[in-house]
Formats: sequence, structure tokens, C-alpha cells
Amino acid sequence: MKDKEREVQDTLKNPDEIRRSKVDQNVYMYYKWMAAHFLCVVVKHLNGDGYIVTAYLTDKIKEGELVWKK
Repeated sequence: MKDKEREVQDTLKNPDEIRRSKVDQNVYMYYKWMAAHFLCVVVKHLNGDGYIVTAYLTDKIKEGELVWKK
């Protein structure tokens, strides 16, 4: 995700969709449509804090509980 810091920030601030992981209830996937793919930012929330686990481009949204949709 080199040179995509701004897009990652925008995805966290203004996502198209947020899903909760089926494996870990403290992990959320923030999705934003970007031209021909989605940017997914995976965030772990713990004790009121959170951190980015990873970010990647994908052509489909993973399964998981829908938390929020634009």
C-alpha cells in the first residue's frame, strides 16, 4: 500500500461499508470503492483503542456481520 496513506485515512473516515470479522469480534473491515476495486482496511479495536492490522485491495467484500453501510 505504498503511497496510499491518504486513501487508507479516507477509508477509515468515510467508508462505504464496515463489517465485523467472523473469526475475531474485535476486528472490523472498512471498505471503500476505488475505481475497479475495494480498498479494505482491517482494524482491531481493544479497550477503546484501535490499530490497523493491514490494508489491501480486493475485488469483493468478505463475509462477516454488516455493521454499517453508506
